[in-house]
Amino acid sequence: MRIVAAFQFARFSVLGLIAALAAWVIFIPSAGAEGTRINQITIDGSINPASADFILAAIEQTELDGAAALLIELDTPGGLVASTQDIIQGMLNARIPTIVYVTPRGAWAASAGTMITIAANVAAMTPGSSIGAAHPVAIGGGGGGEGESGAKDPSMEKAANLIASYVESIAKHRNRNVEWAAEAVRNSVAVDAEEALELNVIDLIADNRAELLAAIDGFEVEVDGQLETLDITDATVVAIEMSWLQSIFNFLADPNVAVILLLAGLLGLYVEFNNPGLILPGAAGAVCLVLTGFALQILPFDWVGFVLILSGLGLLIAEIFVSSFGLLFASGIVCFLLGGSLMFEKPDVSDLTVDFWSVLLPAVIGLSIFSGAVVFAVGRTIWGRQTAGVDEMIGMVGETTTALDLGGKVFIRGEFWNAEADQPIDMGARVEVTRVDGLVIHVRKAASPR
Repeated sequence: MRIVAAFQFARFSVLGLIAALAAWVIFIPSAGAEGTRINQITIDGSINPASADFILAAIEQTELDGAAALLIELDTPGGLVASTQDIIQGMLNARIPTIVYVTPRGAWAASAGTMITIAANVAAMTPGSSIGAAHPVAIGGGGGGEGESGAKDPSMEKAANLIASYVESIAKHRNRNVEWAAEAVRNSVAVDAEEALELNVIDLIADNRAELLAAIDGFEVEVDGQLETLDITDATVVAIEMSWLQSIFNFLADPNVAVILLLAGLLGLYVEFNNPGLILPGAAGAVCLVLTGFALQILPFDWVGFVLILSGLGLLIAEIFVSSFGLLFASGIVCFLLGGSLMFEKPDVSDLTVDFWSVLLPAVIGLSIFSGAVVFAVGRTIWGRQTAGVDEMIGMVGETTTALDLGGKVFIRGEFWNAEADQPIDMGARVEVTRVDGLVIHVRKAASPR
């Protein structure tokens, strides 16, 4: 019995030792790896409320995870001023270091992206990328801030001064080139990665993520008012993805998408109203307009542009009922182009605009071709000869079966009809229908057949 007890004790001791070793292997290394974790997100598109919410949520999650830093891989044409301010405020007040890396090759940290890059604890770029051109945009994407006469646009100048002052304060706080930051706003200055490094706009250039992390290991950064040294040796990079809701709103927060959805929605309803009962065009148009409504809740828009687009639709409809020889139709197309260009023209709150040549013009051309076909088809139906009902009898030729003095009978279309004529007509004569009044047709003598 003692031998059996000793054997069981030894067996349980061995099993306990194995369990302890397994726990050490599983938990101890992972706890160590948690201290060298870096969270990573990708911003590839405009800066809008959805992307701002994504970045702020990533900062909060990184703080809760106890990760060493948040890496933001950036490629953006710009975005909304309010969203940019929210992001920068979150970055400057974060309790973890933020690293902005403009990547991949060919990426651009324009406008809002410039300010976000400058606001990071560590700013880096990949070779072949660019930064700058932070001036508020004008109609068609220009950023000169001047009218045709050469005089400066007061609203553009005011927006440029406000943004320049804001970006100067950020650059000063992060010990970056204040003068260049102001020039990027006021004069749309843009530079490549090498020039940005030389001008002290960024901290370093890295070919890839691994090279970036190796280069910044040991960097001294200011976090929450205190200096910290980045210790990211053998750091594990953990990607954070947008939620499905953030992804949807991020997609909708694009003026190009919003305008296309608006035009598609109006076209769907236009087709449904002209051809009741098709259902599918009307349903698709309604869905597009609902999505447009969400987009307009995110993007700042100008009511003038919106009204012009609705006016364009009204002119297309009017073309069906008014013989303008295409003048109303052409005016409607011009309204669509002007409305689309002006709809998101808000330089004081956003630098996002509709791409005229690659998005708006092709969309309006497609809309005009389809609408033109609808106008032609519906117009031909309205103004063409009646092909159904009793009115189709007008112009038909029949034969009198009785003499017509004031009234009589006519055989036409395989039927006997009561008929009246303005003059006496003999029996067996050919007659042509001129009018239908209820169950009585009015006729006249028909021309003799050749």
